[in-house]
Amino acid sequence: MTLSPTARWTTGWLLAAAWALSFPLFSALAPHRLWGWCAAAGYLGAAAATAVGRRRAALAAALLGAVAVPLLWLVLTGQGQSEVTVIERSGRLLLDSGRLYVDRPAHVEEYTPYLPGMALLGVPRALFGGDGSGDGWVVRLLGDARIWCAAALFGCLWAARRLLGGGPGGGRGGGPGGGPGRLLPVLVASPVVALPLTVSGVDLPLAGLCCLALAAAASGRPVLTGAALAGACALKWTALPAVAVAVALLAVLRGGRPGVRCALVAAGGTALLVLPAALLQPAELWRQVFAFPTGRAPVPTPASSPLPGRLLTELGPWGWYLAMGLLLSGGLAVGLSLLARPPRTVVAAADRLALGLTLAFLLAPAGRFGYLALPVLLAVWARSVTVPGVSRVVTGSFRLRPSDGGRPTARNERPGGHFA
Repeated sequence: MTLSPTARWTTGWLLAAAWALSFPLFSALAPHRLWGWCAAAGYLGAAAATAVGRRRAALAAALLGAVAVPLLWLVLTGQGQSEVTVIERSGRLLLDSGRLYVDRPAHVEEYTPYLPGMALLGVPRALFGGDGSGDGWVVRLLGDARIWCAAALFGCLWAARRLLGGGPGGGRGGGPGGGPGRLLPVLVASPVVALPLTVSGVDLPLAGLCCLALAAAASGRPVLTGAALAGACALKWTALPAVAVAVALLAVLRGGRPGVRCALVAAGGTALLVLPAALLQPAELWRQVFAFPTGRAPVPTPASSPLPGRLLTELGPWGWYLAMGLLLSGGLAVGLSLLARPPRTVVAAADRLALGLTLAFLLAPAGRFGYLALPVLLAVWARSVTVPGVSRVVTGSFRLRPSDGGRPTARNERPGGHFA
């Protein structure tokens, strides 16, 4: 029995509401509980609106309940996960002393497990203030790191869509607002984006820059691809798999030279952004950015969940080495797959990157379920900027034809498969 589109979307909103309700019941974090109540109300309203055929109203209800209301309340009341405070502290330290990390941190709250680029998202707090109860709502809003994390995500997604030739409209389809181009607002309203956007925002800029890098690679822009990758790698070292995937996509579409140029720009840009902090505080960068997330710092990381890598580390030192060995083996397998069968479309590249990140998060010595939102976002985003059922997907000057086995052709293709 096949469900109608209305039944499928109604069921989806109901499942999202059930997921949101689990946070007030089981989470010990106040921001998570608040988000759960607000989001559940929004998703139930979306399910009711979808059932009566009001799909635009359904999307508005989901966005209002899962994003707008809880985000504004948490920002204006100064609540959020500890990541928000960490980012804003880094921005303040950067402006005050040029340093990013607390020397010899003794508590979890003093660790900053991010690379220097993340501190830039905390600079507005230092500039606008907003720490005191007497500050106005505009100051609090403009100073909160979550607002700038969300702005970075949406700015990158907008630029990526423009690169891939997507306009503001989109086709008609079975979604709540139309075709594939309308999947993006649904993605924002879903728990995958709405929860991290509301309570922390820390992974959103990384996700946006990865999407922008893949879009730039698909449209044949090596310098822009490298710049986006450099920005991502300057935020978190988990962005490194994106470099391999984007370079592989660019190389298979444009050739080896653009791929090398992209890799050089990415490496140079990352060094430019990271090297000053590495020279100023080398020990703290290693301790807080690499040792702490992998469970090798003096203070244990609070990231915990029943994922394979985490469970292995609880078995003792040999379990940690086994988890790291499996992690490296998974990365090697994904890297070999890029050589054997490189991705030729945005969807294929996003899926390969999502696979690599999923393996990394599952096998990491210190991981949690929330990290898996990034692979899901990548996979859904790629499908939101492509149109299924057409004979070709246009990316820049390239046309990928399924009938040709995905082989790229272009107006400037030379005999022998080389590009001008």
